[in-house]
Amino acid sequence: MRTRLTDLAVRKLPLSESGQVTYWDELTPNFGVRCSTRSKSYIVLLGEKRRRKTLGRYPGLSLADARKQARQLLAASGLEADGQLPLSAAPISFAEAKVRFLEDSARRNKPRTYNDYKRLLDRHFNFVGDIQSVERKQVMKVIFGLSATPSEQSHAFVAIRTMMNWCVRHGLIEHSVVPPMKQKTHERNRVLTDGELRQIYRRAEETPFPFGPLLMLLILTGQRRTEVGQMRRSWIIDGSATFPEGFAKNKREHRFPLSPKAQAEIDALPDTGDLLFPAATNFEKPFTTFAWHKARFDEGLEEVGPYTLHDLRRTFATIHAKIGTPIHVTEKLLNHVSGTISGVAAVYNRHSYFEEMQAAMVGYDNYINNVVGSG
Repeated sequence: MRTRLTDLAVRKLPLSESGQVTYWDELTPNFGVRCSTRSKSYIVLLGEKRRRKTLGRYPGLSLADARKQARQLLAASGLEADGQLPLSAAPISFAEAKVRFLEDSARRNKPRTYNDYKRLLDRHFNFVGDIQSVERKQVMKVIFGLSATPSEQSHAFVAIRTMMNWCVRHGLIEHSVVPPMKQKTHERNRVLTDGELRQIYRRAEETPFPFGPLLMLLILTGQRRTEVGQMRRSWIIDGSATFPEGFAKNKREHRFPLSPKAQAEIDALPDTGDLLFPAATNFEKPFTTFAWHKARFDEGLEEVGPYTLHDLRRTFATIHAKIGTPIHVTEKLLNHVSGTISGVAAVYNRHSYFEEMQAAMVGYDNYINNVVGSG
């Protein structure tokens, strides 16, 4: 297993009850601590055949000295952690380093994570020259240039920081030029205005399958994007949709009414099998490329400020407050379990509030009709 080895972490590693367990370092490739029933030893894997070499026992050998020995041996062997990427004696270009990072990311991460990294790095970071010549001021100039779009700025910072840390671990640079600071996060409170909602809704009406109809259902149902992206026709019966137990974020079954407008959107979808929104290349897998589609969808929406798809869910809840939907009914629609009906109240109150939710969704449809039909 992998862990970030520190002096404290090594001291706390448990001895094995039987056999041997190895904890691989996240910072130094092929270096780790092997715990047996009686002792802890530092080890390193060398060469194409990944030959194991014991460096010494803990605590007789310090972590710093063991890591230094491991790096020297790895440099001599010329191989990285996965046995494929050679340690670079000569600098490589930033572009080549980015290619290597993305190739490794594609192997290790989920497609959504890889696609986000690729989009952000290709769009914002295209430095000329070798990876070792990149300076902090170059990186931060790009980051500060995205201050008008805080969400994009934060994601871009994480992408370049992750890439440069990866380059350190893989011997391409000695130190990362990206500041080791945490991005300040604020509780989001973005709610779209009626004018912004109207523009997004009208563009969604004009945007072809899959993203246009999917965005319409996000607006009309208030459900989370991954939940709508994975919706199935077999879950929709008699004007209601039911997310099975274990599917939704809180792992509970969630049944909610579809408004007339939402039902009409679903009825108009092309026949793609059970999944409403399958992946473009495989109808057995759900839609996941939200970031790529949203970036193109938002182009030209000049009067709409930066927003996330989750802001549509918050806007949905705010509209229900405007039209007088009781808060506990809104929470039922959103599948919240820690709201007004929680704890002991939730145990004893087993009323589904389904009829109340149906009435609320009719009122919500009327509100959307007024917003879209005005101006």
